[in-house]
Amino acid sequence: MLVMAASVAAGAGPGPPPAVEIVSPVRGRSAVGGGWHDGAMVRMLRPLTRAVTYTRWLHLAMAVVWPSLWLFVKETWWTQATAAALLGLAGLVPAMRLVEGLQARLLLTGHRHDSASAEIMAAPSATWADRGRTVVWLQARLVIGYAVAMLSVQLPLLSIDLMTTALGRDPAGGALLNLSGRHWWYGLLAPVPLLLLPVVVVWSGHLITALAVRLLGPSPAERVAALEERTEQLLERTRIARELHDSIGHALTVAVVQAGAARAAGDPAFTDRALSAIEETGRAALEDLERVLGVLRESEKPVGARPTLADADRLLESARSSGAQVDAEVTGPVDAVPGPVSREGYRILQEALTNVLRHAGAVPVRVRVRVADDRLVLAVRNPLPEGTPGPGRGSGLRGIRERAALLGGRARTGPDAGDWQVHAELPLS
Repeated sequence: MLVMAASVAAGAGPGPPPAVEIVSPVRGRSAVGGGWHDGAMVRMLRPLTRAVTYTRWLHLAMAVVWPSLWLFVKETWWTQATAAALLGLAGLVPAMRLVEGLQARLLLTGHRHDSASAEIMAAPSATWADRGRTVVWLQARLVIGYAVAMLSVQLPLLSIDLMTTALGRDPAGGALLNLSGRHWWYGLLAPVPLLLLPVVVVWSGHLITALAVRLLGPSPAERVAALEERTEQLLERTRIARELHDSIGHALTVAVVQAGAARAAGDPAFTDRALSAIEETGRAALEDLERVLGVLRESEKPVGARPTLADADRLLESARSSGAQVDAEVTGPVDAVPGPVSREGYRILQEALTNVLRHAGAVPVRVRVRVADDRLVLAVRNPLPEGTPGPGRGSGLRGIRERAALLGGRARTGPDAGDWQVHAELPLS
């Protein structure tokens, strides 16, 4: 919203209308007559205050070093053509793309982790298409760099010649443009080349950066690899979130149930057992938390093995100590279940028992774990309490189905014949 302030002198007679000042709280500047003169000037001068503008200019100036060295051999057109040809052949070397990519990232993007830096690859050429783009990049950088370097020298010299000629003296020389006559109005034109110089520096920097993104950018295969890596990172974050939800959620549920039961019972012996169960469950949750944090802190280092179905007795005892009447039956070689299936099966069982304690309390629970016919079957059933939500609600139940789907299996959760069931089937191969 614009705030308009008008000031009128006390006792002022007829005269021109009072001055109106428009103040923008967003931009924090004032404008007279509706034009943002100061804002436009700031936007025009802002590139000149950025360090990356001058590192881009340096990047272009460095491009002419190689042809300049050949001037010491012989200053002819064919020596320059030979230098350009050799530079193009250098682009066929796979490592040249790595060198140019690192240099472009450092000087063209300011070594920041922004979108431009991410779009410039710093890797050797993997295909002939990468080599071809590197050759085009080297030649384009040479041409633009030569033009910018020449203008960076010629524009100041031209300004000096204009001013010298306007004063009635002979030009200092060195500029490509020869001035004829001695006119006073040459002095009015003297600032123009100096004003054009920053324009050349800024826009050539934008141009070379855009070309770097286009010619040194990732190939289709590299983009696919980057997308796959990003997908793996997202899947790992999702798995970590599930680990925390299942482990910490189970520990907190057991602690809450045990503390409530101990307070209601008023029996010192029962309270002692409840505190022991809370301690054991909390210690297990802390171990799981350390594993997850270890993955986050040191993703490249191995971490301790996550719990598997071989540790299912810990879950069952925790549920029993919380008051649930657990009837467990395990059939088949559980120890032979592959690691990923066994770990996900443990988490599914943990989430199912947590839901029982959280929503049903101390009720009879029937747990069946069966390994047969190349499948792992997990079934948890308990009496359906009143007010139980329908199937599919809650992040924990959704996590059970997602875990099963990721392994190529399936899971059902919801009411069944007066009971609440969690039924999961996971393939072993």
